[in-house]
Amino acid sequence: MTEFPVVNLSAFAAADAAGRQAMGRQVDRVCRETGFLAITGHGVAQPVIDDIWAATRAFFDQPAAQKQRLAPAPGAPYGYLGPGAEALAKSRGVDTPPDLKESFNGGPLATPPDETDPDALAFCHAPTPWPDLPGFRPAWEAYYREMEGLAARIMQLFAVALGLEPDHFAPFIGAPVSALRALNYPATDRPPVHGQQRAGAHTDYGSLTILLPEPGSRGLEVRMPDGRWRAVPPIPGAFVINIGDLMQRWTNDRWRSTLHRVVVPPELAGRRRMSLAFFHQPDWHARIACLPGCEGAGAIHAPVLSGPWLMGKFRAATG
Repeated sequence: MTEFPVVNLSAFAAADAAGRQAMGRQVDRVCRETGFLAITGHGVAQPVIDDIWAATRAFFDQPAAQKQRLAPAPGAPYGYLGPGAEALAKSRGVDTPPDLKESFNGGPLATPPDETDPDALAFCHAPTPWPDLPGFRPAWEAYYREMEGLAARIMQLFAVALGLEPDHFAPFIGAPVSALRALNYPATDRPPVHGQQRAGAHTDYGSLTILLPEPGSRGLEVRMPDGRWRAVPPIPGAFVINIGDLMQRWTNDRWRSTLHRVVVPPELAGRRRMSLAFFHQPDWHARIACLPGCEGAGAIHAPVLSGPWLMGKFRAATG
């Protein structure tokens, strides 16, 4: 990784079998090393992106008391989390001061009509508490739908990278229990306390994360295999993709769910940073077991169900 890897998804879709396999080998190599890459040619309409930026900026610019009305009940996954509400490094057992951020979180836009699991209905399919802002919900839902489609296309790329048929993952992601998080890292007027970051070092839980940083923003860092932290550069018009813990498990540890964090670059301390993170998660009842071709000397992990496994990770991190 002398340069940050970039994959053109529209070129992948248009390529012949040999071209797709070549691009798949590139993605496999990256996912074995760090699991981080950028996606261009993604097909997400620019007006949808512009609308979600405008909506989330308007939300975060509200008075604190207005935003706090959407704070979730204890243990609930969706709503507004204010400054000091999270320390992501604690999900890895590292005790740090609270992260310098606030967020708004929402879940799936629809519940499968045959879903009866009480945990699924109370957790991943819990209602999203919508802010009373003109245009917010339509902008959020339009962007969420685009992310669902983009995630499905990336999963086709991942399938080819793993030597599988392009549609291998389709049966697992018919009704994914994904979540969208809008993040605001306020401008700081003083140095952070020791060990404090905008987002502490952590890994993501699911199959993949689609991150859209605010254009030109910096601060995201990835921990390299040799232990060094490497900054992810701004890449105009691109989404940053990383795999999560579930995909590492699914590939029998062939691919890496890598530690990452958001720091405050000293020269940018007085500027806010915003980002949008879509956490893609297979269907609640999807059985996640070692993928064909990843067995090696044998399966390392026992099979799990996607939704209950995610709920367990969430509860462990939130106490």
